[in-house]
Amino acid sequence: MFAFYKVYSKQEGFHVQVRSTKKGTDGIVKYATFACGRSGKSESKSANALKPKSNVKNGCDAKFGGCLNEDGKWVLRTLNLQHNHGLSPDKARYFPWNRKISASAKKRIEMNDCAGIRIAQNFNSIVVGAGGYENVSFLEKDCRNFVDKTRQLQLEEGDAMALLKYFQKKQAKCNGFFFSIELDEEDRLKNVFWADLRSRAAYKYFGDVITFDTTYLTNKYDMSFTPFVGVNHHGQSILLGYGLISREDTETFTWLFEAWLSCMSDSPPLGIITDQDKAMQKAIENVFPTTRHRWCLWHIMKKVPEKLGAFKEREGIISSLLSAVYDSLSSDAFEEAWHCMITEYDLWDNDWLNGLYEERHRWIPCYLKGYFWAEMSTIQ
Repeated sequence: MFAFYKVYSKQEGFHVQVRSTKKGTDGIVKYATFACGRSGKSESKSANALKPKSNVKNGCDAKFGGCLNEDGKWVLRTLNLQHNHGLSPDKARYFPWNRKISASAKKRIEMNDCAGIRIAQNFNSIVVGAGGYENVSFLEKDCRNFVDKTRQLQLEEGDAMALLKYFQKKQAKCNGFFFSIELDEEDRLKNVFWADLRSRAAYKYFGDVITFDTTYLTNKYDMSFTPFVGVNHHGQSILLGYGLISREDTETFTWLFEAWLSCMSDSPPLGIITDQDKAMQKAIENVFPTTRHRWCLWHIMKKVPEKLGAFKEREGIISSLLSAVYDSLSSDAFEEAWHCMITEYDLWDNDWLNGLYEERHRWIPCYLKGYFWAEMSTIQ
């Protein structure tokens, strides 16, 4: 639907945007509305009064929207083709949605960047080759953004080789050292996993429950550090493997979990604690189908003031929620306390609370107390 509306907008000469989307309890988008880029209200922030912002929002009500029906097909619900401003078909190619760098142009930009050519000269060479600006489907800004993004994944000269040599040296000294490196389609470093002999040995004794977190830090290449952490018989945190990943999607997490599982002799943990990341959850279901997945209680409770702070009875709601979560000694007690809270404060339509209730077996303590968690409930 959005692709069709973009093609239409380019033909007519206006900019488009996603106005709103709404997901169901299963996390799938069920409603979507796309609109003219000038919908809504805003004032120009240009410092120069003679050069106002070119795409000031003016309340245009042109829109295109639909919903997902029971058959899994999208059905048109709203349609308004009338704009309250002039259209510019000749300038449509400059709108963000219509700017695209072709594969051949990307290759040339990368080659020029590797040769040390500056961005402005790099872009001008593309323009000259195309026979003019009107024949180029992107701007110098897009060229700069592409180079910046490419550099995030492309290590500086010698860095990737230095990393590989370091791993090989460690492996030569210790047969128990394990590492795995994933490259992208252009042979650039994408993801890394490694674990030393101590981590592999510790997992055999203390690998019943692990925590996995992606929020520690990132390096200068914007690769997230993702340690696998367990706890020993002294209650101390121990490292059970390490990763550097370039993205946080299901494909990347699946690769990382499979590398870690292979390192640990294909022996999955009994339990794993993570945050509420959907991509991570799908990867865990794929790679660790027998592992019990628990959500970090600290992450959830940290969001309570933000999610419920707008209610007039927020103090009473938060107090009731905390009591239901921490004071319920059985699932029946929790169900009763939760139902009373929802009914008393009329929270039946609160999507955040409904989503948490649907997944209560992943984070409510009374549902999880029958399983071994090494006294861990958070990834902190």
